[in-house]
Amino acid sequence: MKKKILSMLLVVFLLLSMTTACNNSKPSSTDVDKKQKQDVTSKDKTTSFTDSAGREVALPADITRIVPSGALAQIVLFAIAPDALVGVSGEWNPSAEEYIDTEYYELPILGQFYGQGDLNLEEIAKVDPQVIIDIGESKPSVVEDMDDISEQVGIPTIHIEATTDTMGDAYRTLGKLLGKEKEGEALASYCEKVNEDTKALIEKIGEEGKVDLLYATGEDGLGVLAKDSFHAEIIDRVSNNVAVVEDISSKGTGNPVDMEQIINWNPEVIIFAPGSVYSSVGKDKSWQQLKAVKDGNYYEVPTGPYNWMGSPPSVNRYMGMLWITQLLYPEEAGYDMYDEAAKYYELFYHSELTEEEYNKLVANSLGKTAK
Repeated sequence: MKKKILSMLLVVFLLLSMTTACNNSKPSSTDVDKKQKQDVTSKDKTTSFTDSAGREVALPADITRIVPSGALAQIVLFAIAPDALVGVSGEWNPSAEEYIDTEYYELPILGQFYGQGDLNLEEIAKVDPQVIIDIGESKPSVVEDMDDISEQVGIPTIHIEATTDTMGDAYRTLGKLLGKEKEGEALASYCEKVNEDTKALIEKIGEEGKVDLLYATGEDGLGVLAKDSFHAEIIDRVSNNVAVVEDISSKGTGNPVDMEQIINWNPEVIIFAPGSVYSSVGKDKSWQQLKAVKDGNYYEVPTGPYNWMGSPPSVNRYMGMLWITQLLYPEEAGYDMYDEAAKYYELFYHSELTEEEYNKLVANSLGKTAK
């Protein structure tokens, strides 16, 4: 009898143990509900952000999907958060394939708000971004512009001011916003150092020591970046820009002029934009009249994946500052240009620039004395 009772007690004990174990291994429906709510709350969590236009915008706390408002914003964002881009503003330069990973090269093209004004709202909706970020100078209409985009597409849109002098602040802001403060600080420090070093070098050169320079654009070379124009900012800073014109154009192609005007300016140095007449001016009788061409002091701006001097005028111009000061004032600058280019390409394009690639970039851009 006692044995039967003991056996029954043992069976009951084992059953209770198994039930307890099962209950411990399977979360209750309440626990599951709590976990699901936590996941949803994490995804839906927002933070308040005040942009450079003074607009207070509710943004996701964890931003992983971004659309740039245009080419300028795209370059800035690619440096700090390439994996967060879900689209690009326009087709990459054909040379970009040599420096940009295929996954970025094949991102959908979404257009741009400013410039061509072809921002494709339907395509933006398809890529499902969390935010549209505009980066650049603060236009008078920026508040209205950002509100307009946001209302049309139903996605938060912010503006972050960024000029040559304030790009460091822009990168620090982006670093905090995107949870990439280390990367943001590295980019900010780089931009600020190049900018300050360039200012110091030109201050040492002095106004009288500046080279008389012309930046020529267009298939015929008869477009010029005029003095005091937005796109000539770096040219004006490092040289005496001889292209003084009325009705200054804000376009990247500059102001149209004729050959007679260029001959009248007769610059010491000519910089040709990519795709211009650099390769033919040495044999052209009209261009041969110019001092710069006679002396061999004409060059083509390096390009890949972007023009080093602009087009668009974004962070690519910091590389341009190094190049043009080394070109015009080699003794004062004293840069190891391959070393400088390799640092830049790694930091901004996430690309390891080989010496062969570098030599191809500067084939028409260095090697002569400008003065």
